[in-house]
Amino acid sequence: MNGSSDVSAAVARLSTLAPQRLALDHRIQLCRECLARVCTLSDEWASAAVAGKGLPADSPLRSEDLLSGPAVVARQLQLMMQTFRRLRHSETIRFPGRLKTLPGGQLAVPVFPTTGFFDRLTFMGLRAHVRLQPDTPADGLHGDLLNRVLGGQVSGITVVLGAGNVSSIPATDSLDRILFGGRQVLLKMNPVNDYLTPIFQRAFEPLIRAGLLDIINGDGEAGVAAIHHPAVTDVHITGSAATHEQIVWGSPDERDERRRQNSPLLTKPVTSELGNVTPWIIVPGRYSDRQLTSQALHIAASITNNASFNCLATKVIVTWSRWEQRQTFLQLLQQILRECPARPAYYPGATERYRRYTGIDAGSGTDVVLPWTVLENQSPDERPDLFAEESFVCVCAETQLNAESPESFLLAAADFVNDRLSGTLCASVTVPDPFRTQKSAALEDCIRRLRYGSVCVNQWSGLAYGLTSPPWGAYPGATIGDPQSGIGNVHNTYLLGPVEKTVLDGPLINFPKPVWFPTHCNAVSVARGLVDLYHHPSAFRLPGLFAAALRG
Repeated sequence: MNGSSDVSAAVARLSTLAPQRLALDHRIQLCRECLARVCTLSDEWASAAVAGKGLPADSPLRSEDLLSGPAVVARQLQLMMQTFRRLRHSETIRFPGRLKTLPGGQLAVPVFPTTGFFDRLTFMGLRAHVRLQPDTPADGLHGDLLNRVLGGQVSGITVVLGAGNVSSIPATDSLDRILFGGRQVLLKMNPVNDYLTPIFQRAFEPLIRAGLLDIINGDGEAGVAAIHHPAVTDVHITGSAATHEQIVWGSPDERDERRRQNSPLLTKPVTSELGNVTPWIIVPGRYSDRQLTSQALHIAASITNNASFNCLATKVIVTWSRWEQRQTFLQLLQQILRECPARPAYYPGATERYRRYTGIDAGSGTDVVLPWTVLENQSPDERPDLFAEESFVCVCAETQLNAESPESFLLAAADFVNDRLSGTLCASVTVPDPFRTQKSAALEDCIRRLRYGSVCVNQWSGLAYGLTSPPWGAYPGATIGDPQSGIGNVHNTYLLGPVEKTVLDGPLINFPKPVWFPTHCNAVSVARGLVDLYHHPSAFRLPGLFAAALRG
């Protein structure tokens, strides 16, 4: 489909079928039906993604597309069903743990591990809580989200401009707006992965049949027609800050004048997720060889996953200039990356961006493979582009900070990434065990200072996205004029309203080996096992899943 006529036809279908109300029982039924279809289509979904990225059909990397596609969506649908069932029973949300009050009075709400899906076994040692915005009262946890869901009204059409890199993003964004937001959704697929359209049409046919979803393809013309259609009430974007500028403020020729006059091209409400120069801070200390290797693998996974075409791929590693193990750690990371096969640079513009950020001409075309590249000892004064712009390609910088002690380094690092790096989406911090025990106040101060929507300790922020019970979005405070990493959040299956940040915490060494590690030897079987578990949560499925995981 292309152009305004296709958009008008899709909007007309939604308007004709528009339901006025969506009861909890109906939401549960829609989740159940979509869940069954998503899981049935999971291998076909992954096969389409593997082919679209130029990988062999039997590539072990199909595990990534199983995990970041149908597994994420299946988990979200199950957690949504759990929320709706609880609301049907008592009109309240039950959290997987007790609320805590942090020093200063800030509320922390547990959101992981969830109950009912064996998270404590499948993600051993991981936990996450959401810190609400300061001064949020205990009776204001949900803002207006809970009442909106309980009310059940369906009003308005949201255009979701789907991301082209991770296949679950268009689906989870749409599910959030429909089932939690009470909107109909016109999903405009990105041309990079619109091969998924026929699969999505079958997977989400119950929503399409109910008049809650329509899916179109097309180029920029279709996107412009969709967001400006008079029947469309609001827009959700997952993309780059440049895309946001183009949509909201127009072409470069008119943008400055529109800003001066405070006259945006698009005046409808916009929510968004716009990427990040994602930092990973390494707190100095004495790590064992296994701990260093594990953390190097975490960072390598964050760089190689999806060929680094992720808004949460690590782009800047921050180290202490006096850390004795710095060179050992970087050598480990470089060695792991050398052993990871390069992949086709399938995302448009990748080779040009690689040339820009490295100075190396690797060729052109989507069949070119780009080497994983970590540029050590980079200065933000000499190479500001590495720190101020998300490259969206497999290039990562390492920079050293001077400080008097590990504690002062940690606080300096928090200030550095806040002030010198672009974006507020997610950040990770590696912390040695003795530091956590002896300097817990310094770690807490760092977490408190970090202006990111997700802060992950010893873990990659891809988990904060994929677990779906935590809210996923940027740090609050962005505006249309200064969107930073975006406005609002998605996922958020406990319906938390005034969110400040998610804090996800885990051990230095995960057990069993994480399925997202690039060195996992049995990742496809584990990924299929997780899809199956989310389809039919049952203890009977755990032995096979663990056996597959232990063969990693």
